[in-house]
Amino acid sequence: MEQGRPAGELAGAFELACEAGYGIELDVQLSSDGEAMVFHDSRLTRMTGQDGRIADHTAADLGAMALAGSEESIPTLADTLALVGHRAMVHIELKTAYGEVGPLEQRVHDVLLDHNGPTAVIGFNPYSHAWFADRHPQVLRGLDSHAYRAADSARMAPEQRKSYARLEHVAIARPHFLALGLDMLPSERADQYRREGMPIVAWTVRQPTEWDKLKGHCDNLIFEGFAA
Repeated sequence: MEQGRPAGELAGAFELACEAGYGIELDVQLSSDGEAMVFHDSRLTRMTGQDGRIADHTAADLGAMALAGSEESIPTLADTLALVGHRAMVHIELKTAYGEVGPLEQRVHDVLLDHNGPTAVIGFNPYSHAWFADRHPQVLRGLDSHAYRAADSARMAPEQRKSYARLEHVAIARPHFLALGLDMLPSERADQYRREGMPIVAWTVRQPTEWDKLKGHCDNLIFEGFAA
């Protein structure tokens, strides 16, 4: 599974992934008028020079913003899936904030109804996964997680960080697989889930030697910077 390149190279990166037979990982956020847009950063500044967030602008406005270093603009999820078609597995990371579950999930589900290629929804918010598990359990779901160290998760309460680091939020999310950061692999808890039939995907692997150390504990990887 190849991780998406910077936004300004999206279409080209997706085409190359399809040609190479790789899967694709991308991020989605909701525009002010309820469209699922493919964009990673929390703010627009770095990639467009514009102020604000995806949620501050309509899909039409976002589609007119030039991305840094390219002639492309911010695509919708629907347009991106139409480009990929059935040529690649697409992991769709939902950037749903806590307390905001529902609108993005519903829009992503609506888009998926019209897509005939393989997909999975992924993300860190276990309640986003629970939304799908309760309403559309047939949608393939992968819970993202990592070690939740204090420096990386300052907004979380200490007990919540510890709970998530122990993968206790898996019970909330009810995913089909786990996508775990390298900072928590190998993990005895992850190994136990794997023995129970839960596939483990490692992210983000940037060197073949990293994968060599982990592949005995994992079923697949999200990678960048080399040919897997």
